[in-house]
Amino acid sequence: MAILGVDVGGTFTDAVLLTDENELRTAKIPTASRQEESVLAAAAAVGAAQVERFAHGTTVATNALLERKGARTAFVGTEGFEHLLHLRRQNRAELYRLCADHPVPLVPIERCFGVQERTGPDGVIAPLELDSLAEFDAEAVAVCLLFSFSDRNHEQAVAAELRRRLPSARVVASHEISPEFREYERASTTAVDAYLGPVVAGYLDALGRGTAAAGLPEPLVMRSSGGVASLEDAAAHPAVALLSGPAAGTVGAALLARRSGFENAISFDMGGTSTDVSLIVGGRASLAAEQEVGGFPLRLPAVDLHTVGAGGGSIVWLDSGGAIRVGPESAGADPGPACYGRGGTRPTITDANLLLGRLPGVLAGDVELDAEAAARAFEGIDPSEALEVVNAEMLRALRVVSVERGHDPRDFALVAFGGAGPLHACALADELEIGTVLVPAAAGVLSALGLVASEERRDHVVPYVRPLEQVADLPTEGDADLRYFGQSFELTVPIQPGLAEAFHRAHEERYGYADRGRELELVAVRTAATTPGPVFDLPAGEPFHAEGPATVELDGATSFLPPGWVGDRDGDSTLVLTKA
Repeated sequence: MAILGVDVGGTFTDAVLLTDENELRTAKIPTASRQEESVLAAAAAVGAAQVERFAHGTTVATNALLERKGARTAFVGTEGFEHLLHLRRQNRAELYRLCADHPVPLVPIERCFGVQERTGPDGVIAPLELDSLAEFDAEAVAVCLLFSFSDRNHEQAVAAELRRRLPSARVVASHEISPEFREYERASTTAVDAYLGPVVAGYLDALGRGTAAAGLPEPLVMRSSGGVASLEDAAAHPAVALLSGPAAGTVGAALLARRSGFENAISFDMGGTSTDVSLIVGGRASLAAEQEVGGFPLRLPAVDLHTVGAGGGSIVWLDSGGAIRVGPESAGADPGPACYGRGGTRPTITDANLLLGRLPGVLAGDVELDAEAAARAFEGIDPSEALEVVNAEMLRALRVVSVERGHDPRDFALVAFGGAGPLHACALADELEIGTVLVPAAAGVLSALGLVASEERRDHVVPYVRPLEQVADLPTEGDADLRYFGQSFELTVPIQPGLAEAFHRAHEERYGYADRGRELELVAVRTAATTPGPVFDLPAGEPFHAEGPATVELDGATSFLPPGWVGDRDGDSTLVLTKA
């Protein structure tokens, strides 16, 4: 029986099939406007048959949020707090630009409604009056009442009333998706989940029908936290899959790093539209309790990713002062870079790499490259300078997840993948003084390989917001959000014997001091129920050695070794690049 992973990206859809003969088949096809068609086409391209397990990474939720193509959504909050999504936090969208504004809320102010009730930290202050809830119509409704993370009774009653009034609407209550304190972040997460619900549920339903007709098992969907969930769970709360593809890439990078003998690594995924970087510590991806997507905070467990709009398809342009800029606009899959010969005329990073001799004449997916078209697009612009600009952008992203988190990048290996990642990895490693770069043989489809290896996962969070010394029901495993009493934000520490001292040490490492005489407050506990993913061996590669400058063609990607770098293949066919 075979294991199948299909990851849909903004430019290409990747598939990996691991057969029971330990054969690794891969495919990369351009992403279609209807993603379910790309998934089925990619599965067919690798000859998927007799598949035992099928895992899927999707960008449907992300695209719907960024392109504002979700459902017509309403918001219901405690009376007096119904405009929570518009009030936000007091911080500015950009620190040094007073004119910059936050993204327009997903729910317009005229569809924000209040209901008479009030729950406080110690219980009910004012009873719930369901008759005070206005009549309205919407495709989706987000419900977020004060202190519903500690007492959900009022919120449950409001959600039940809305489901009775609007039987065809999707109703999401905040305690169902993000039962944590901080009203705005909880409201934002609930609104995003409700907004995406009908769109993502429709896609997953179409995908389920399509895979059944193709003789494939029901797909498991990658969660943002690095594990897969059932189609039903993903459709119920699509916000958990907003970082589906990038999370799969980090899982694949962690797998390859461990097999190459590196427990600590930095995942560097440069695709056609964007670059995603994340930290791998102790063989596992680092998780964050909150992420921001499209300017909206999401209080959900997710791989601690940092994304920049820099990819192979990122457009190179000159600003009003004549300086070279790269992205965030991308040429996408259609028309794509100028060298694709599909009508694109604007210069991209892929065109620059081709002009500098770092790409072959034909890419994965039988895409023939037109060097003359690339030269016309770059007329008046030096392609080497364009690469310096995009490298600087990605270098900042790598520093965010390493140096700014208190980690020395010299202690990590850099795992480079994605269609364009191995082209730029050595230059970035030089800047960060990283001594080893790992380039998987399946670098162009590593996210799909991560799907093949992913565990099944269900995340749980339990709010506390009370002194740690008063808590006697801590689980034996998981993570605890702790802070000194009176602090506004917390640190996440693995649950362990001597938890208080572990927090003091973490606080000292992060902020330079610890106050061991001060009371600690436990904010929340995060756990996950997991089922291990498949255990398999990767096909061994033929012995290989290269010395820079050299271009190495891989499966779905190309690696460039600058002068002074050498590459050797390990037992799993991963290319290990080191300084000569």
